[in-house]
Amino acid sequence: MILANQTVGTQEIAFLGLGLMGAPMTANLARSGYSVTAWNRTPNRPGVRAAKEAGATIVASIREAVARADIVFSCVGDVPDVEEVIFGLDGVAASARPGTLIIDTSTIGAIAARKIGAELKKQNLRFLDAPVSGGDIGAKNGTLTIMVGGEVADFEESKPLLEVMGKTIRLCGGVGSGQAVKLCNQVLASLHMVALCEAMELAKQQEIDRNLIIEVCGTGAAGSWALSHLGPKIVAGDFQPGFAIKHILKDLRLVQDTLESGEELPGVKLAENLFKMVKELDGGTGGELGTQAMIRAYFEA
Repeated sequence: MILANQTVGTQEIAFLGLGLMGAPMTANLARSGYSVTAWNRTPNRPGVRAAKEAGATIVASIREAVARADIVFSCVGDVPDVEEVIFGLDGVAASARPGTLIIDTSTIGAIAARKIGAELKKQNLRFLDAPVSGGDIGAKNGTLTIMVGGEVADFEESKPLLEVMGKTIRLCGGVGSGQAVKLCNQVLASLHMVALCEAMELAKQQEIDRNLIIEVCGTGAAGSWALSHLGPKIVAGDFQPGFAIKHILKDLRLVQDTLESGEELPGVKLAENLFKMVKELDGGTGGELGTQAMIRAYFEA
């Protein structure tokens, strides 16, 4: 990460969406010395306060956020949210200066990204799809994996900023390629969670301390980010979201949308069904829990 006393670029940055991921990403940019103007749909949220405390300027509208920006980041929920932020009344497309570079870090799938990129090009605006992976921990620590799709020149221009927020930054191809890689990532993440939960359940049935699974299996061929970072949360019964079940279900829907009609990935379907079981818990509010709450499907649903 760039230290605050180092020289940074003179670009004006806008960041739209100050949720669990967007807020720490914004904060890292501001703490690194960049001039950041930020907006969030819901103003009185913890992420808004965190971004402001880090040095970002908080404004009340997208128009105000992007009016002077050279580069605009967005980090929101689903395809309709991204389309509303970019193409809505007083949204980015209507408010940004010609030639502005727009970088969406949401997960929306390659189909939507290509559509958005093509429309922005018609309006003389540039676009990179740059979904991220690493959860709230990666966002806070500036160690995200960032998968980028777009023009090489736009990627090179944005790279110093992306390096503040992430550790592994890769241009995957043209617009939509970052999203394509991210959906593959989500298939892996969802099935890692199935494997983690079933290993934990088997350990419990054999009366083995589940911490042993993390400590021993994590050093061998079965090691994974999920085992190391989410295994301890399962053992502790900590289901607070680093990445919420409602969001992984959205991503798995995008995976299905990407497949040819009638095709199905059986592992993805299994993971989806388990996540849906937990989503229905607690009066239908289980979707707000972290993905590690899948373990509840094995003893509650």
